[in-house]
Amino acid sequence: MAGVKVAVVTGGNKGIGLAIVRALCKQFKGDVYLTARDPKLGEEAVRALKEKEGLSPLFHQLDINNLQSIRTLGSFLKEKYGGIDVLINNAGIAFKVADTTPFGTQAEVTLKTNFFATRDICNELLPLIKPHGRVVNVSSMASYMALERCSPELQKVFRSDTITEEELVTFMEKFVEDAKKGVHEAQGWPNMAYGTSKVGVTVLSRIQARELNEKRKNDGILLNACCPGWVKTDMAGPNAPKSPDEGAETPVYLALLPNNADSPHGELVSEKKVVPW
Repeated sequence: MAGVKVAVVTGGNKGIGLAIVRALCKQFKGDVYLTARDPKLGEEAVRALKEKEGLSPLFHQLDINNLQSIRTLGSFLKEKYGGIDVLINNAGIAFKVADTTPFGTQAEVTLKTNFFATRDICNELLPLIKPHGRVVNVSSMASYMALERCSPELQKVFRSDTITEEELVTFMEKFVEDAKKGVHEAQGWPNMAYGTSKVGVTVLSRIQARELNEKRKNDGILLNACCPGWVKTDMAGPNAPKSPDEGAETPVYLALLPNNADSPHGELVSEKKVVPW
C-alpha cells in the first residue's frame, strides 16, 4: 500500500474530530483513519459515516494516553503505508466551567492529555511523516487568552524562538505543581487549565516546526497549530455559534495545503489566517 496516501485523525469519534474525518473522506485522496480510545464508539462512528453518508473511513484504536497504543498505531501505519501523509492531533479534554474538581486536579488531568499525550504522539509519529506531509495540532484561541494572562516573564518564555521542548516540558510540569500547591497565580500563571494546556500545544508546534526546518529542510513538511473556533460539541456546549463541520474547516485547510506550499508553518492559525503569537 506504499503508493496509497493516508490521513489519521485522533479523537475522531465525535465533535470536531468526527467532522474532520467527514471532510477528509470527501476531500483527501487516500485512506482516512478515524481513531478513538473506545473501539465500540469508534466503530459506531465509522459505521454511521459509511451507512448514512456513503463515506469510507477506516478505524484504528488509539488511546493517546497509552504509549503502547500509540506505538501499535505507528507500527501498523509504517508497515501498511510506509509512513503517514496527514496527522491531525485533535484528541483533547476540558473540564466544564461549573466543575467543582479542585483546580490542581483539573490542571494535572487536562495537561496529561492535551499537552503530554499530544507530545508523546508527536514524538512517536512525527518520524513517520512522509515528505510533503501535513501535521495539524488542534490548539485553541484559549491558548492566546491564557498567554495574555501569563506574567510578562512567562510570556517572554512562551514567545521565545529558541525555547526547547525540554524547557517547555519543565514549564508545563511546573504549572501542574504550582496549581496543586495553589500558588499558580502567585507564580505568574493564569487560572486556566485548558488554556494553559493549549499554550503548551501552540508552543510545542512552534518548536516542532523549527526542528523540522533543521532536520528535514528539503522534505516540504508543514506543521501548524490551529484554532477551530467555538464549536457546538459535548466539550464546548450547545451555545457555541459554529457547527462541527464549520470547526473542521481550518484544520482541514491546513491538512490539505498543496504540495508546493511553503507556508504557513509553525504558526497558530484561526479562520485560515495566521494569528501573531
